Amino acid sequence: MFDMFFKPMNFIENLKYMGIGMLVILIVIGIIILVTTLLNNIFSAKEKK
Repeated sequence: MFDMFFKPMNFIENLKYMGIGMLVILIVIGIIILVTTLLNNIFSAKEKK
C-alpha cells in the first residue's frame, strides 16, 4: 500500500531549508522584541511626565 524508503541523503539536502526556516523565525522574534521595546519606551515616557 505505502512504499516508504529511507534515504539519508534527503535529510542532508533538507538541512538547508530547515536552517533557513530557523533563521527566519529568529529574525521575526527579533523584530517582535524590537517593536515591543520601542512601543514600551514610547508609551512609558509619556506616563512619567
